[in-house]
Amino acid sequence: MSSDLFPTVIETERLRLEPRTPDYVDVHELYRICSPSPEMDEITRYLPWSPHETPKETFDFLRRGRQHRENHETVDYVIRPREKEDGAGEIAGFGGLNLQWDRRSAGLGLWLRKRFWGRGYSGERAAALFELAFERLDLELVRVAHDPKNENSRRAIEKYVDRFGGQCDGTFRNAAATVDGEVVDQTHYTVTQRQWREAGGDAEQTVRMWWRDD
Repeated sequence: MSSDLFPTVIETERLRLEPRTPDYVDVHELYRICSPSPEMDEITRYLPWSPHETPKETFDFLRRGRQHRENHETVDYVIRPREKEDGAGEIAGFGGLNLQWDRRSAGLGLWLRKRFWGRGYSGERAAALFELAFERLDLELVRVAHDPKNENSRRAIEKYVDRFGGQCDGTFRNAAATVDGEVVDQTHYTVTQRQWREAGGDAEQTVRMWWRDD
């Protein structure tokens, strides 16, 4: 695989996605967002990581993003609202694909700061990453999961999975572990490339991708 397998920048109507690396994300800005607070405690309640205790932890998070990208294991992006959006240019959250090349599939992930909830950004980001997975990487399946108790994620995921012809595959017991080692259930959904195309996903929105040297 070439080093430019993944686009450097992805733009949708309202969002700009840039690599999760120290080159594109200011460590101290992200640490202020990800450090312990009531908001981050709520955001990470159902996520497999906890708020960052030090700026070094934030830097390591970004450095792993670059390493995983270079190794073609995961492609993760910082999500920023584009011009004319409330909070334009700010870090709204992160989203990406965890790749399983041997299965021609990927896991779709996302987290957003609370002030950006309820805008439809989850679905807009999902549409862009489905296009990357199916059109550019020629994967056959994308899966997404949430904790059964996470109602916000359930509503957002069901909306875009249904839009792209996918399905809920069920709730699986002891499917994941939290950062504290607690074993939890997960509800899983999948969308195949065929379902995505039959639902018109390849014409869903204008997605611009381009590559450049970092």
